[in-house]
Amino acid sequence: MKAIIDCNSFYCSCERLFRPDLQQRPVVVLSNNDGCIVSRSDEAKAFGVPMAGPYFQAKPLIRQHNIAVFSSNYNLYGDMSWRVMETLRLLVGDHAHKKVEVYSVDEAFADLSHVPPEKLYETALHIRHTVEQWTGISVSIGVAPTKTLAKLANYHAKKNKAATQCVKVLATREEQVEAMKTTRVGNIWGVGYSYANKLVNMGITNAYELSMLPEEWAARHLGGVAGSRLIQELNGKPVKDLDAPLTTKKMIASTRMFGSPVTDLNDIREAVATYTARAAEKLRRQQSAAAIISVFIVPREERYDSNFRRGATISSYTTLPAATANTNELIKPAVQLAESLYEKGRAYKKAGVMLSGLVPDTSIQGNLFVPQEKNLARLLMHTIDNINFSMRDDVLKFATSGTTRNWKMRQELRSKRYTTRWEELYEVH
Repeated sequence: MKAIIDCNSFYCSCERLFRPDLQQRPVVVLSNNDGCIVSRSDEAKAFGVPMAGPYFQAKPLIRQHNIAVFSSNYNLYGDMSWRVMETLRLLVGDHAHKKVEVYSVDEAFADLSHVPPEKLYETALHIRHTVEQWTGISVSIGVAPTKTLAKLANYHAKKNKAATQCVKVLATREEQVEAMKTTRVGNIWGVGYSYANKLVNMGITNAYELSMLPEEWAARHLGGVAGSRLIQELNGKPVKDLDAPLTTKKMIASTRMFGSPVTDLNDIREAVATYTARAAEKLRRQQSAAAIISVFIVPREERYDSNFRRGATISSYTTLPAATANTNELIKPAVQLAESLYEKGRAYKKAGVMLSGLVPDTSIQGNLFVPQEKNLARLLMHTIDNINFSMRDDVLKFATSGTTRNWKMRQELRSKRYTTRWEELYEVH
């Protein structure tokens, strides 16, 4: 049996954790640059605050109901996510790295095959209570023979929290069929908006009706192998096992919108250097090195005046003399590319860095004519990564990244970083 553990309104829960005065008050959290709503408490949902709706449009409703509003606090959310996942690893078993798959910042799959069927609900309830007791974060849990059915069970666990205690177990086929009959196709894990509309137009409205279709039909109409596997999973045949904790990516990117349009070259340099450092950190995390670096910048307006030689998105790349994972060896060519792309008089709204041509860092081709100090450089990068990870921020950074960073995204309503900053620790008066 597999379980999905899903944090309830995770970002809002994190904000409430250190603010007891918000426990009964509706809360919403905004996206990058305070653009749109990405998390809502149950109270905010009840007042009709739309998910993913623009913040400026929701302001009248937010003021009317005295809803607390926060900018995204990724330092806090990242640290609380790590605490939740570590708690799950402790609860599930000694070989937790094989039994817990972190699916997203607020979700994880767990293998409960060692639990007797009659103990599944009790075990899931124990996990839920322990996670909340140890971390302060409320979770919902769905348990079923497959990942898809577990997600479906979790959906029903959240629909009526008071009745389910945020736990739903679909152990028998009868329970699974009953749950599927009351689940719209659009709420099935893996069925997107376009496929949901397609199925409804064909008269297939719920998960049970979909499960009764032949696998061959699903392969033709629902994305090939993925569609066939979806049917199997709905029928209780596991085809999606728990994934390894780390998958090696073929390309790594780091990109952000600017807090306000940028016109100064120095700001572009600082942003590109910062994004390069973040991409390099991800690169080292999967023990890879990059042979190609690409940089792009995006103008604020898609103008095609004769005074400007390029279109809306401007990009360029270079191949490095040797694959590397050292931040200092990546920043220099990245900044040079940014300088070549920049046009004076133009305002830019976004920049990004992509690393490709990835190889294992153990197979980097050496150079007979260049002194080898890779071990010392690797130790330095490892130390910087450890410090920055412990603080959930780039506390240690290269000078090229700047100090003022006027280009950073807006976070005007961000709460304190209670768990990663000494100067922002929670105070009791």
